[in-house]
This record gives sequence, structure tokens and C-alpha cells, in this order.
Amino acid sequence: MCGITGFWQFNDFSADRARAVATTMAERIAYRGPDDYGVWLDEPVGLALAHRRLSIVDLSPAGHQPMLSGGGRYVMAFNGEIYNHQKLRQELEAVAACNWRGHSDTETLLAGFETWGIEATLKKAVGMFAIALWDRNEKVLTLARDRIGEKPLYYGFQKDTFVFGSELKAFKAHPDFVGEIDRDVICLYLRHCYIPAPYSIYKGIRKLLPGTFLQLPLGGGGIDALRTLLPRSYWDLQQITEDGMANPFAGSEEEAVSALEAQLKTSIGLQMMADVPLGAFLSGGIDSSAVVALMQAQSDRPVKTFTIGFDEQGFNEAEYAKAVAQHLGTEHTELYVPSSQARDVIPHLGQIYDEPFADSSQIPTFLVAQMAKSEVTVSLSGDAGDELFCGYNRYLLADKWEKLAGVPFPVRKMTGKAVNLVPATAWNSIFSQAGKLRSLPMNMGDKLSKFASRLENVDAVDDLYYSLVSETDQPEQIVLGAHEPACWLTDVGLRLGYADHKSHMMLMDAMTYLPDDILVKVDRAAMANSLETRVPFLDHRVIELASTIPMSMKCKDGKTKWILREVLYRYVPRELIERPKAGFGIPLGVWLRGPLREWAETLLDEQRLQREGYFDVKFVRELWQAHVKGRNNQTLLWNILMFQAWLEGD
Repeated sequence: MCGITGFWQFNDFSADRARAVATTMAERIAYRGPDDYGVWLDEPVGLALAHRRLSIVDLSPAGHQPMLSGGGRYVMAFNGEIYNHQKLRQELEAVAACNWRGHSDTETLLAGFETWGIEATLKKAVGMFAIALWDRNEKVLTLARDRIGEKPLYYGFQKDTFVFGSELKAFKAHPDFVGEIDRDVICLYLRHCYIPAPYSIYKGIRKLLPGTFLQLPLGGGGIDALRTLLPRSYWDLQQITEDGMANPFAGSEEEAVSALEAQLKTSIGLQMMADVPLGAFLSGGIDSSAVVALMQAQSDRPVKTFTIGFDEQGFNEAEYAKAVAQHLGTEHTELYVPSSQARDVIPHLGQIYDEPFADSSQIPTFLVAQMAKSEVTVSLSGDAGDELFCGYNRYLLADKWEKLAGVPFPVRKMTGKAVNLVPATAWNSIFSQAGKLRSLPMNMGDKLSKFASRLENVDAVDDLYYSLVSETDQPEQIVLGAHEPACWLTDVGLRLGYADHKSHMMLMDAMTYLPDDILVKVDRAAMANSLETRVPFLDHRVIELASTIPMSMKCKDGKTKWILREVLYRYVPRELIERPKAGFGIPLGVWLRGPLREWAETLLDEQRLQREGYFDVKFVRELWQAHVKGRNNQTLLWNILMFQAWLEGD
């Protein structure tokens, strides 16, 4: 795991100045790679590549980057891991003379590019990556990103300089960086709690889409022509999903469970490759428990596992993780975090996340990464199980919504309004008492309030998903002088051909929420602690197998992730896992009314909001006052607060 950055300056290029600027750009993201750094220049064309290294595989100087290929044609700055690189080396040795200098996957990739070409090598690679590759012969710069978007990669023109890198803060060190905030994008952010790709918070800067690569040739029609070039796809999740649905797994349920178990064991076995200490996050839920169980099954010593707990009732899952760890025999570490320690992280979130980001589980994610780093350098996680195997509660809601279709919309609307007359906090209290009698998911009041809002505002099931992933339906009324742009989530074309609404929701989550929220959350939290994270469910062969598994094996008898549960139950007793689904949450609403109130008041000060000029001051102040009085507006408020916190440190 590393950090990459660089620039292509088309005029007024000085080698000494460029080296100094590239070094500073890399220093801005030094925590992504504290072990080593390097800068490489192609002075005649004005190109600079910079790299920060977190040494994971081949800790010797032979892994230093930017790295030249054996034949000298390519030079590369690379962030990520190629898990099958040993197999690729064997394939390369069969067709080419390879004089290996070390045993890094960086060197393997470069040899692949020289032997097979860029696109063919990307298709052969199993792993996570963000790549900046310069072809010294053809004078072409290639940027490439892994299939699902585990590793970040931003790019764009600032004045007449093309900049690229793992994080936006690196760009701020370049003299040509303008950094004009895109008001339109703030609308997307307020709606979704994150900024969907390909947008970024700055005008002219974009995120490279997962599964694509962008090539910029020298002399390709000048700067204006280069500005218009678009990425090309080498792997298409939508096409993979549609092919899988058209060619479903033909075996029995038992055969499907065995096939998934075998592929997961293979993927996890590869991802346990490291020359440094390795462990795993363990929440005690289905996904992380499955990953840890399959790790332990392939390890000759106890796997190191990590979880954090909170003292607040309804927000602690550590006891479940401990039970799973004891059964599997892992070397388990748990840390109960005082609420004061969790709150201490909040002022730093704006800088950690680099652009506005408002998934509040970023706080416990940062804390568990911080704890894991004290013992390991690499940690596996269970992310993406929900998107691949139908895990989110909203997927079940689609079925329920179809059953509600017979109830006239005006009746549903009135019912929703009636439910929302009672604040979510009051419903939470009611359900908390009921939960003592029988098992209920935490924060049932919040869930009921959200469901009631959908009853109020959503008629057709086709509109349900967009409503569920929208924290506000009218961001343009909150952001001054802005117009919400289109994105994948509003692409009607992606709704066509999916009679099964759960399949459509899962695809949309995998294309948007997963790379732009979940993976961003984990990457930034982990890298802020110089910890590499790996996500075995995102091995593209797992994804391709999952796409063929019929929905009847993913969601069965009202049980989400049925097939993944069946894999897990081969290793862990059912009774340790069966309980209502819970998120990785914190009592944010309570904190904002209590110990975080002064912090929030400072960021939402009326004069400050007027001076900055981004939000409708009256709306924000009324939203805040209503929350203080007991109306639960925590998520939209957190969006605004995280923008304000980011703006303060920008």
C-alpha cells in the first residue's frame, strides 16, 4: 500500500523546481507510505512521478519506486497489491527472458506491460491498484484503477498542468492548483453523504472510474484535446452482472455453497501474502467472521483479530466478535473506547478524508485501524459481502414495497405522515423497551422514521432505491446557486432489464455506494494510520462467481446472504451469528445534543454560514434547532457539519 502523485507540465518546466514540487506533493500523503519515497522526471516532456512507499512485499531497495521496467521502456508509480503476481511471473518466464531484480509485484507488473501490453496485463492482474505509468518510447501517460475501486486515483487539469494522485491534498502543493469548489457537487454530497465518481469537490478534478484506464499521448492534439480524453473500460461490472444473470450457476445449493467456499479460500489465501505482520478486522457479523474463519483454516498459527466496543447501549458488537474469536481460536484484541476518545477523532476527519465525507461510521473505522496498526501492517476486512450476497435491509424492502403496491398512494402518504408525527428518538425509546422482550435491531425508531418518509414520498418501486440512498430530496434548496448534476444513480438506462429489483439495487450499490463510500471510508481511515487493508470479497473472481448465483440462494426465506451464511456455518455455530443486522455505528444524534453541541454550534454559526455563502442559512439553523429539541436530523446535519469541518481545514 502506497501513495502516488505527479504532474505533467506543458510549459515553463524546470527540473529542479519540478523535483521540489513533486517531493512536496508526495510529502503531503507521506502517511500512505512512511517507509520510502522517490521522484522520477522526464525533463524533455515535463513529466514528474512521485511515490511514497509502505513496504509490504519485498522490503528491500529492489522494491523502490518509481520503478523502471527491465527493458527501460516504462516507469511506474504504483499503489496496491497484485495477489497473483507469482503466477504472473511464471507465465512471463515461459514467454520472455526475465532477469528479476527483486520479488516485488511492481516489477512483475512492469514486465507484464512490456510483454503483453497494458490492457492485457490489467486483465490478468488479480488485486487492488492505482497506477501511473509512463511509456518512454511512445510518450504516453496511462492512469489505471482496479476493477471495483479499492484504491483511489484523482486526476485533472489545473491551468495548463495535468495533475494526478492518490489524494487531493497532494495537488494543493502544486503552484498551478486552483482548487475551486464545485457547488453543484455539494448537492450530490448532501444527497448521498459522499461524492459519487467521477466527480470530486473541485472543478476540473475527477475520480478515475473503477475498472478503467486513461491514456494521454504527447502531441495528441494539444492541451485542449487532452482535456477531452475519456477513460476506457477493461472490466465492466454491469456487463459481468448481466452475463451472470443470463448464465446462472447450474448446480445444487450444496454445490453452490462449496463453490463459493473454495473461491473464497483461494482469494483469502492469496491475500494473506505479506512480508510483514498481518491480521483482520472482526465485528462478529457474517462477513468479517467468514473472512476470519477462512483465514484461520489456512493458517498454522492463530490469526490476529481486532475489534472495538463502546459502552453505549445498542452500539456495542464487541461481545459477539469475542465469541466468534474464541470459537475460531484467533489471537483476539478488543478495545473498549470511551465516548470521549471517539469524539476526539472528529475534529481531524476533514483532513483525513480529504474531501467532504459524511458516513459517521468513519469514526469507529479509524479507531479500529489505529488499534490494528499497533500490531500489524496489513488487515483483511469483510467489506462488500452485503453488495454481493444481498445483505442490506433495503433489498428486502423492495419485496415489501411490491406488496404495498395495492394500497393507494394517498393512504400510504397519510400513514407515513402519521408515523413521523412521533420523533424517531421517541420511537427508539419505545422499541428499546420492546427489545428487552424480544430481539430487535438497534435504532428501530430511526429505521421506522426512514420507512415512513418513503411511504410519504415514494409511489413506484422503481423510485424506491433512489429515495433510499438520498438523505435529502431537495439539495438545490439547501446549496446556494447550485444545480445537482447527473450521475450513475440517476441514469435511467441502468434501471432497464432488471425485473428483480433486488438485483438492480445490488448492482447500483456495487457501482456507487461501495467504491465511493465504503471503500473510501476504509482506505482513508487505514492509510491515516499507515495500515494496509485488503478486501477478499472484491477479488474479481469472487464477484464473477457471485453474479451467477441465483437470487434464491442469496435471499432465502427472508434471510439475507443465505449462501454466505451457509459457508460460515461450516466453521462457526449458527447460534453465534444469528441476530438482527447492525451497522458499525455511534450514538451521533445524542452526541450532537450533548458533548458535540458546542463544536457543532461553532461550525453552524449564523454569521459564519452567511460569510461562507454555501448554504441556505435559515434552513440550516432551523434544522439544527429542531435536532437540539429532539427531532432526529443527525444524518443531514452530519453531512453539513462534515462539509464545514472540511472547509475549515481546506
